[in-house]
Parts: sequence; C-alpha cells; structure tokens
Amino acid sequence: MALLGVKVIELAGLAPAPFCGMILADFGAKVIRVDRTKVFSTLDTQARGKRSVALNLKMPEGVALLRRLCVQSDVAFCPNWVGVERSPMHL
Repeated sequence: MALLGVKVIELAGLAPAPFCGMILADFGAKVIRVDRTKVFSTLDTQARGKRSVALNLKMPEGVALLRRLCVQSDVAFCPNWVGVERSPMHL
C-alpha cells in the first residue's frame, strides 16, 4: 500500500472531497471523515475505507477536537465554499 501510515482528515462535503478521500483510503491512508452533526444521509457510497466522526463545528469543543485531529494528521482537506478564507476556525 503506497500510503500506508499516512493520516488524512477529510471535512465532509459534496464531491470531489469524499471521492478524493475514498481513493486515498484505497491506497492505504487512514482517512477520518468529519461530518456535521444532525445530517441525515441514507447511503454514502464514497465512505469506503474511512472512519467517521460527527462534530458540531459551531461549538468551541467541536473546533478544539478538529484542531487536535488536524495536528495529529499528515493531510487535511475540505471542499471549498464561499468565505472559507474567513473561517473562524483558521485551520
């Protein structure tokens, strides 16, 4: 496995981020998908090989946990959205 030992944090969103995370997991990376709380999804076909955690990023505790996950990872990525450069998390 080419990416064995690489830790990746994926902030869940619409494709292409989940697709990218799935491919990284296929190559051996340990991918942790960070979902929003209170989101109901029926079937996620791009969650193959990933672990997931639901965090409320509007609460300081959720942001603190995400920061700890990012410090422990090699790669963190998220889909771009309007205003991401002004994010209060400053990740």
